[in-house]
Amino acid sequence: MTTSVSKNTICLWYDGSALDAARFYAETFPDSALGTVQRAPGDYPAGQQGDVLVVEFTLMGIPCIGLNGGPGIKHNEAFSFQVATDDQAETDRLWNAIISNGGQESACGWCKDRWGVSWQITPRALTAAIADPDRAAAKRAFAAMMEMTKIDIAAIEAARRAWSSPR
Repeated sequence: MTTSVSKNTICLWYDGSALDAARFYAETFPDSALGTVQRAPGDYPAGQQGDVLVVEFTLMGIPCIGLNGGPGIKHNEAFSFQVATDDQAETDRLWNAIISNGGQESACGWCKDRWGVSWQITPRALTAAIADPDRAAAKRAFAAMMEMTKIDIAAIEAARRAWSSPR
């Protein structure tokens, strides 16, 4: 069996759970799929011969591998996936899938999955609001976002449209 490795692939480090993570991503995110599962041909520091060593998967069109490298390296917010959502239903579906599967909420549309990988579930409406050429509108939308965990598009749009009272 030959494997096809992309020229540039994201490698995510797991402590024995790369296959579980890859399955979850493939089931949850569009344009995602589980690929080849490679088992260790011999014992290694984090496992034994026959254990799942590497899992190839595609995550929203991006080639990735999950490496069961052991407990020595943990995920942190320095790396995250930013998912641009089209509406509140998609935002809710993805956010809720991550949180209900052992993840944790954070601020401003950020959350972590149960493996510690950080995600930014970012509605396109939020990106547009913060980039609004009306800087006062952008500031109001930004301030609203700063008070949120999961992004509420209706609240962002309402803040964007609100009129500031004159002083």
